Amino acid sequence: MLLRASGLTQGQTLDVHAVTEAGRESGVENGGVLLELAEAVVGRDVDAIARARRGVIDALSVEAMVDAAAVASNFERMVRIADSTGIPLGERLETLGREVIEELGLEKMRWV
Repeated sequence: MLLRASGLTQGQTLDVHAVTEAGRESGVENGGVLLELAEAVVGRDVDAIARARRGVIDALSVEAMVDAAAVASNFERMVRIADSTGIPLGERLETLGREVIEELGLEKMRWV
């Protein structure tokens, strides 16, 4: 699994189910506040975004919040562009991500 393999390069065991199961620990240091920020960005609730930004600042730093917000925002932008233009995932990414898609039940989220 990609997230697990990514964690292994850092000597960590990561749990991808934290993405779809509220309250579950991912194994990522400060993962809870980072996930809250990512969810707030996607949800576009101004108050939730402000609370999430404050959470990252309190747990990490202003610089970490700026970096995390940039990553979340850029990812959201790329996904929206890909979805709106109908860009397919592609065979290579489909193969690499198949296990995660199946394990987390993400297939039901596909629109195309």
